[in-house]
Amino acid sequence: MQYEYAFEKMTIWQIARRVTKFVYVKTKSFPKEELFGMTGQMRRASVSVCCNLAEGSARISSTDQNRFYEIAFGSAVEVVNLLIVSKYLEYISEPDYQQLRSELEKLTYQINHLSGKRPSKIEEAKGIKGR
Repeated sequence: MQYEYAFEKMTIWQIARRVTKFVYVKTKSFPKEELFGMTGQMRRASVSVCCNLAEGSARISSTDQNRFYEIAFGSAVEVVNLLIVSKYLEYISEPDYQQLRSELEKLTYQINHLSGKRPSKIEEAKGIKGR
């Protein structure tokens, strides 16, 4: 059996992964001239959320963890902004907009509450409860 990293077990990372897939699928239909603009930026930002959640989960100190979670939150908000602009430019349908917006709202809520609630790996080792 393959080893499963801690971040793979995080519900929040699984939501971010779903968002990333949705972004990749839906941006395929964006205008070709947006490939290096809106399409690329939206894809990079969604991948950034996953990467920063994963990297933050591997950090030992809560300060380090929180910094990566803050970056993940910022990237998620960037995806929200790009989604809004995509809808305004009529690149994405209303149902797709609503579906992705709903997932992003769950994601940003959970990221926002992730930092400061979990003990760091050092604190866990010492038996200290979450803050």
